[in-house]
Amino acid sequence: MPLPSIEGRPVFLIGFMGTGKSTVGRLLAARLARPFVDLDEQVESEANASIPEIFAAEGEAGFRRREAEVVRRVTGEGGAQVIAVGGGAPCHGDSLERLLAAGVVVGLDASATEILTRVGDASSRPLLAAAADPRAEVSRLLGVRAAFYARAHTTVHTDGVAPSAVVARILEELGTC
Repeated sequence: MPLPSIEGRPVFLIGFMGTGKSTVGRLLAARLARPFVDLDEQVESEANASIPEIFAAEGEAGFRRREAEVVRRVTGEGGAQVIAVGGGAPCHGDSLERLLAAGVVVGLDASATEILTRVGDASSRPLLAAAADPRAEVSRLLGVRAAFYARAHTTVHTDGVAPSAVVARILEELGTC
């Protein structure tokens, strides 16, 4: 089935942490001559706190409430932009339905090994910080989130692929290359 047109609509990048959403998103936005928005940065800006600080003060539930509000606002605004969506956002509330209705959703995926390599120090990531075995926790979360990520309009695998090549693949999938 062909992808929906991106003409005048946002392109949302979803996927687990470390799959390349922010890096690829910036490059994709430049190629499409569109603004880039990182929803995690929006949450941090509005909270005047980092994500780890939000988790510490409000727990995951507080963070997810803030994240859902940003998703509601951004999907309501529409417009031709490229938006990197936080890894867990599509898996909570009606956020995924909002993303799918508002624009074109591109999933980025990677193996647990690649994710851990890219993430580096797991202690800086609230969902991994307390895990005795970060690899097992990444694998568990990937399993929990798989059905949500699978609903993307298209998915690009990023293991061992340069960000510029991921962008080229996305452009090909979108029919804009």
